[in-house]
Amino acid sequence: MKIKEIMKRYDVRPSKRLGQHFLMDESFLYKMIKAAEITKEDEVLEIGPGLGVLTLKLADYSRKVVAVEKDGSLIKILEDLLKNRKNVCLINEDVLKLDLNRIKKDYFTNNYFKIVANLPYYITSPILMKVIENRDIISKAVVMVQKEVAERLASLPGSKSYGILSIAVQLYSDVEIVSLVGKGAFFPPPKVDSAIVKLDLQKKAKVDIPDEKIFFKIVEAAFAERRKTVKNSLKNNLELSPEEVDTIFQKTDIDGKRRAETLSIEEFASICRVFMELKGMKGWDKNVFH
Repeated sequence: MKIKEIMKRYDVRPSKRLGQHFLMDESFLYKMIKAAEITKEDEVLEIGPGLGVLTLKLADYSRKVVAVEKDGSLIKILEDLLKNRKNVCLINEDVLKLDLNRIKKDYFTNNYFKIVANLPYYITSPILMKVIENRDIISKAVVMVQKEVAERLASLPGSKSYGILSIAVQLYSDVEIVSLVGKGAFFPPPKVDSAIVKLDLQKKAKVDIPDEKIFFKIVEAAFAERRKTVKNSLKNNLELSPEEVDTIFQKTDIDGKRRAETLSIEEFASICRVFMELKGMKGWDKNVFH
């Protein structure tokens, strides 16, 4: 059944509050499934199934699908549409409040599961960060996001779109923009174009970092004042003395006059190592960051 038929049959109107835009062009569903390399052995978590068109396709190709939908008004519709699919479970919850380890334990049998989803635009970043945080149980994520977000995820140092999200995702995954998706593929059409992005997740960071929490505090401090030099940003936001800042950039051989968006993940890791060394020599307590 096509989206407009479902909407007419169940008298559905997209919720602006929940940022609902239903995908009309089904060719992109197959692109997502192909990118996720779904097999009959795979178990899949879908976030925001909406009216179930992707859910139905995932159920055809995988062993099991757990679909998490926040909008309670869509649950009864989904239950009716999916009533003959014995390998689909519906959960009426906010995914940001869910314990994904509990979901794995209660619903899945494999050591890992995959995520395939058309993400709600207004909570894309926190969902992506949750995916990264749960990389030990998620092997791959294929998501549809705003084109601008896709570019941020894949951007390299020196790009205006390169930032904290780029570093967080790239530190733990290989990122690929699979396909661009025009506004006209949705109903109602959003104001921006979208893109399908694939994340191949890894348990361990691709760069050696001594402490994840401290590493990201340094990255956040560096990007807190994007127009300032990285030297000034770190000094202002980490409360470092001028002498400590000078030592960090001397030991890392990084030009402190550069801006944060020009630094690679490896360079941030170098700063982190020297920073910890400096603070450690002064009996610094790692729990200073909360």
